[in-house]
Amino acid sequence: MHELIRTNDPVLLSFAESLMKDAGIHCFIADQAMSILEGSLGMLPRRFLVEEARADQARRILIDAGLGDELRPAKT
Repeated sequence: MHELIRTNDPVLLSFAESLMKDAGIHCFIADQAMSILEGSLGMLPRRFLVEEARADQARRILIDAGLGDELRPAKT
């Protein structure tokens, strides 16, 4: 899995997840259970992961949807 976004914004994560589902790209939001450790304050960021083989396509979809500023730096 390839990390594209790291945030604690649930709306952003939901939107990104919806975009990936529409494109048929498998995605996963990691660290959701960390709220148990933090006391449900939402301070710890969640990681938005996509399948490695389609990471470039997923990145382009997120940029086209206006989420380019939210993306982690691309691997060189």
